[in-house]
Parts: sequence; structure tokens; C-alpha cells
Amino acid sequence: MKLLVIEDEQGLRENIMSYFNDGNVCESCATLADAIYKLSNYDYDCVLLDIGLPDGDGFAVLDFLKKNKKDEAVLIISARNSLDDKIRGLNIGADDYLTKPFHLSELKARVTSVYRRKTTNGSNVLVFNEINIDLPGRVVSIKGSPIVLTRKEYDMLLYFIANKGKVIAKNAIAEHLWGDEMDMHNNFDFIYTHVKNLRKKILDADCKDYLKSVYGIGYKFLAE
Repeated sequence: MKLLVIEDEQGLRENIMSYFNDGNVCESCATLADAIYKLSNYDYDCVLLDIGLPDGDGFAVLDFLKKNKKDEAVLIISARNSLDDKIRGLNIGADDYLTKPFHLSELKARVTSVYRRKTTNGSNVLVFNEINIDLPGRVVSIKGSPIVLTRKEYDMLLYFIANKGKVIAKNAIAEHLWGDEMDMHNNFDFIYTHVKNLRKKILDADCKDYLKSVYGIGYKFLAE
């Protein structure tokens, strides 16, 4: 999962980043301006949004997402506990609202829940033809038999299935799965290696070949 944490309180922001970094790609910012910049240039699975930002109202982020038809899941994290703020946030596009202070374990459970609702209509299992993915357990089975994937291969398969039928550019794959780390690479050859390994594993499990290369652009996961 690729997360954007929009939070101006440095200590809390760093704690959230540290807690979610295991198995996820996490990026952060502390201002409304930086949040709009990141959301203008990159896509995320889920946004953790503090509405009390130093340079503006965090609700503007929800307006931006709606205006630009972006489909990130949004969980508001705020010290404001008023019913009006909760209703306003949910009415303009937030998926959940969590009042500070909170336990990080509860935050993670809420994030998992809103992401699941966005991607699988609330189910714990994502099914695509002969591919079955147990989301809480991060287990992939093909025709009933589990296969062993690395963390990046698992995240890549989930990303492809979520975007099945679409041509996905290599840089979009890199941004989604590696975030800011992609800046350390001079090219996208590493994407080819991960795709090749993922494709081999699913083909070896007697799965249909859904992964297709699109010359000069990236890859497409067939929607059949």
C-alpha cells in the first residue's frame, strides 16, 4: 500500500511513518501546499489527513481530490472532535475520521479497513479468475495452491489487478511501489526484473498469462 501522511506535528508524523513503513511505501508532508503538490504529481492508495494545517484548511485536500477525480482513500486524523467537522469531512469525500489522540494500532486497523472497502468492497479476499489473494494474510493462491512471492512481487500483483485492463507506465509502477526510493535509480531496469520474476512464478503455477508488455511504455494486466 502506498500512503501519504499529511500531518504538521513532526513527532506524530514520524511515529506514523515508522509504524507503517513495514511492508508499505510511506511519504509525508507537513503543509497544505506540499500536500497538493504531491497529490497533483503522484497517486496513493490512502491519505492520512490532518485538517489543521499551518497554511490552510485540510478540507481543501478533499476538495482537490474530488475536483480532479482522484480515488485515494482518505482517513482524517484530527484533534477536532466536533460533530460538524466529522459530518463535513465525511460528506465531502473522507472515508473515515479518527480523533486524536489515538493508538497507532487502531489507526492501522482503520487504514486497512478503508483501503479494503475501496478495493474489494469490504471483502478480505480478492479474487481474479484463478488468482485468489488473502489480503490480511498476504497469501496468493492460484487454482487453490499457494505460491511464494516476495513483498514487492505481492504488492506488484495487487497493483496490477487493481488496475487491470489499463496500460501502466514503468515510472507509475516505480512511484507506487518504491515511492521516494525510486530517485536512487538511474533507469527502470529493476522494474523489468521484478515483473519477469512475478510472471514466471504465476505461469509456473499454471496461471494464464495476463501480464503483457506494452513496448516503450510499461505493462498491462489483461482484464479477462
